[in-house]
Amino acid sequence: QVQLVESGGGLVQAGGSLRLPCSAAGHTFNIYDMGWFRQAPGKEREFVAQINWSAGSTDYSDSVKGRFTISRDNAKNTVYLQMNSLKPEDTAVYYCAVKTRVLIGRDQYNYWGQGTQVTVSS
Repeated sequence: QVQLVESGGGLVQAGGSLRLPCSAAGHTFNIYDMGWFRQAPGKEREFVAQINWSAGSTDYSDSVKGRFTISRDNAKNTVYLQMNSLKPEDTAVYYCAVKTRVLIGRDQYNYWGQGTQVTVSS
């Protein structure tokens, strides 16, 4: 079991920045990837970014590439999403997620945080 707690959400003006931390607890030795997803009102949840826990390799959706940066602090079991040049269309609930080693090779995450609201005003 892995428990995840996100924080850092809030209200920001377009063009501004926010940083979302997500702390993991429990069986963190099993973490393979950590990712961020988001869900806007009336829309399906979508992938934002992910990072491989050991290698640090990253991947981003086209909609955030060049504006968002995912990073991790293995010693603190924490992943961060630095969001710059925010746009109103970035408004959503942002979820942190973990893929453990049992899901290597599969396009699935098996642990999720409770989500944090990000609202970007125009």
